[in-house]
Amino acid sequence: MEKIKVAIFGTGFMGRVHTESLRRLGNIEVIGVAGSTAERARAFANEVGIERSTGDYRELLEDDEIKSVHICSPNALHYEMTMRSLEHGKHVICEKPLASTVDEAREMVALAKRTGLANCTLYNIRSYPQLQNLRRMVENGELGDIQIVQGAYSQDWLLFDTDWNWRVNSGSSRTFADIGTHWCDLAEHVTGHRITSLCADLQTFIKTRKRPKQSVDTFKGKNLERSKDVEEVSIDTEDFGSMIFKMGGVIRGSMTTSQVSAGRKNRLYLEIYGTQASAVWDGERPEELWIGHRKRASELLIKDSMIFPEAARSYSDLPGGHSEGYDATFKQTFRRFYRTVEDPGAPIEYPTFEDGLRQLALVDAVLESSKQQSWITL
Repeated sequence: MEKIKVAIFGTGFMGRVHTESLRRLGNIEVIGVAGSTAERARAFANEVGIERSTGDYRELLEDDEIKSVHICSPNALHYEMTMRSLEHGKHVICEKPLASTVDEAREMVALAKRTGLANCTLYNIRSYPQLQNLRRMVENGELGDIQIVQGAYSQDWLLFDTDWNWRVNSGSSRTFADIGTHWCDLAEHVTGHRITSLCADLQTFIKTRKRPKQSVDTFKGKNLERSKDVEEVSIDTEDFGSMIFKMGGVIRGSMTTSQVSAGRKNRLYLEIYGTQASAVWDGERPEELWIGHRKRASELLIKDSMIFPEAARSYSDLPGGHSEGYDATFKQTFRRFYRTVEDPGAPIEYPTFEDGLRQLALVDAVLESSKQQSWITL
């Protein structure tokens, strides 16, 4: 079997996740990595076992062997890297947010259409087996007519003023663009309905953070509290966001998103309430799906692909009782993406650049709503 050769752009956490997940597929070979410097790229390549490395991603685009690239770089680089990659005939998987602005994203969508190349904005959370199971339950009418959608996406990794990461100064929105869009994409994907209008409020609790003078990714807690190797930086991206919204003509909803919620490491919480039953999924307990009833006992369903609807079954590779978590969602998304790389006629079962554009438009609406303190129609 001839393997599809790919390159990774970015040497951080996401670059590692992409590399490891791709290797689980069997038909993909990661042959190159590009980093912000040649030294960082080489260190990453040595650690994960990639032969080629470079501090200039454009070198890898000149290699005709490389058919696809994974863009795992900081947000500000997504547009340039994606446009150049498509122009060189490469299929592209880009981490979210797709771009820095809606206009950039529109250009990316248009170029992907013109080239006919496979494209994906990586909203990987869709690929949890229980969420695909829930999606089919909604489609089959098992919850009745959906009336309420609510939930939250909460983390704590930026709780202290000594916590620092490049995302803190990565654009007009941080928390909502980084994780709030994950929640919104998931809510729309599972219910099959789109958010049509919203009223949002954003808040920056930590208005000044301590940035390390040395080049490192993240600092936390006591190590920097008394350090002289920091400088104070004013922050205008949000720590927290809340939103009420309408979906279609009937559905109403609410959600919050936070990166300063102590103890919440990565909790995406989604509740769907219908006229016949309700369902709740907790990202920190992804194997479980709570089903609520009015006239009989509620249920806690544990992931078991043997009892899933056929359309959801393929998202689980392991039998019941064998957990599949965060990294498996990347594998499932990549598997479907490379199916279309090999066969352009295969169904598109992953989020595309269009979905990335959709969420950027939603971020703009959230920013405008918070600024005006009013409802915005999408």
